[in-house]
Amino acid sequence: MSSVELGFFAPSSITWKIHSDPAMLIGGIRALFQQALHPQAMAGVAEHSNFREDAWGRLQRTSDYVSTLTFGTPAQANDLTARVRKIHSHLGLDDPKLLLWVHMAMVDSFLDVAVRSGLTLTEAERDQYVAEMVLFAQAVGIDEAIVPKSVTEMKQYFIEIAPELIASDDAKRAALFLAIPPLPTAVRFATPAAPAWASIAALAGAALPNWARALYGWPTLPGQSFATDIAMVALRKSLLVLPFDGLLPPVLIEAKIRWGVNAA
Repeated sequence: MSSVELGFFAPSSITWKIHSDPAMLIGGIRALFQQALHPQAMAGVAEHSNFREDAWGRLQRTSDYVSTLTFGTPAQANDLTARVRKIHSHLGLDDPKLLLWVHMAMVDSFLDVAVRSGLTLTEAERDQYVAEMVLFAQAVGIDEAIVPKSVTEMKQYFIEIAPELIASDDAKRAALFLAIPPLPTAVRFATPAAPAWASIAALAGAALPNWARALYGWPTLPGQSFATDIAMVALRKSLLVLPFDGLLPPVLIEAKIRWGVNAA
C-alpha cells in the first residue's frame, strides 16, 4: 500500500506529532472557547447545533473529525469531509470567511497548547504544522490562497480579524456548557469525569490568549500564564506515564498498524 493510500498525514508529519499528543485534551477544548468568539460563527452554531442538549456529543464529534482527517485513510477522510461540507451547504454555514476563522482558531489552539505543555517543536516545525494544516482548511472548501501558512501569517490573521470578535451571549453560554457540560448519566455518576472535566476545561480557558480572555471578561492575573504553563506541563507528563495507548481513538490505533508504527 502506497503512502498516498495510507493517509493524508504520515507519522513523520508535525500534524501527527501534535494530534497524537495528550496535550490535545486541553488544546481541543481551548479551540472551542476561541472559536466561539466570532459572533457570526457562534450564531450559526447556536441556531443549527444541538450543543445545549448534547454538549458532550458535540465535543466527541469534533474530536472524531480531527482524528479521522489526521489518522484515517484518504477514503475515510474524504467521506467524512464530504458529509460535513454537504451539511454546511444545506444549513448555509459555508461562508469561507467564517470557516477560515474556525480553522485558524483550531490551529492556533492546538499548536500553542502543545508547545506550552512541553512538546518540543522548533520554529521551523511550528511553521510546518501551520502549512500542513492547510489541508484541513481545503477539506471544508476553503481556498488555499487565503489560508495562513506560517506562524507569522497566522499572527497577522488574528490582528486583522480582531475588530470582528466579541463574546456574544451565545459565546458566553457556550463557554459555560464547555466548562460544565451535561455529561451522560452513566459518566456523571459512575466515573470521576465531571470533576476531571471541570479542571481540564478551566485549564483550557486559562490557556486562551490574553485578548480572548479579555473578550470573555475573564481577568488575567500576574503570573497566570506561567502558572497555566506549569499546570499544562504537569498534566501532559502525568498522561504520558499512563498506558495512554489504551485511551487512543480507534482510528489512531488502526493508523499505527497501517503505517507500521510501534504502539509503544
